[in-house]
Amino acid sequence: MNPKIAVIYYSATGTVHQLAQAVVEGAQKAGAEVRLLRAPELAPDEAVDSRPEWRAHVEATRDIPTVTHDDLRWADAYALGTPTRFGNVAAQLKQVIDGTGGLWAQGVFVDKPATAFGSAGNLHGGNESTLLALYNTLHHWGSLIVSPGFTDPVVYAANGNPYGTTHATSAGAPGENILEAARYQGARLAGVTARLLAGSRV
Repeated sequence: MNPKIAVIYYSATGTVHQLAQAVVEGAQKAGAEVRLLRAPELAPDEAVDSRPEWRAHVEATRDIPTVTHDDLRWADAYALGTPTRFGNVAAQLKQVIDGTGGLWAQGVFVDKPATAFGSAGNLHGGNESTLLALYNTLHHWGSLIVSPGFTDPVVYAANGNPYGTTHATSAGAPGENILEAARYQGARLAGVTARLLAGSRV
């Protein structure tokens, strides 16, 4: 059985979007059926228009569907991506999460594997605390956290974050080392999910 994975992210100017695409690539290569889904933009037009790269990214990703509760029910596993906002989850993704109370009460997320990835302005600008904040939600959902850990050399090559792939935007666009770590994270999530679905020992 091929696992069904929802990669759900918010990205203002494109960095987390690039990471999300790499997670999708890794999961698909590992045999998963994947939906790439974005959180709706909440910022007013004047804020988006204040940064040309923000407006350009909004326009460039209009065709990517926004996540729905049906997507969350469909998925066997989740990968959540967000830029950091003062060391925490961006409001756009947080609103998606905050709207899942009914699904949580139905047990939709119980025992489903999940992982997280993100970006900050600099290497120590809140990357790890943001992922840990996302993992708080996964604990409440009863999901099974599948972090990359130090399970492959690509993690070390991508600044060695065991909680999930992250990127410092001060360094420019994500390099191949970062994207390869994100692909690995997607593949790892797909592999763990497939083994769980098959009833195998993880």
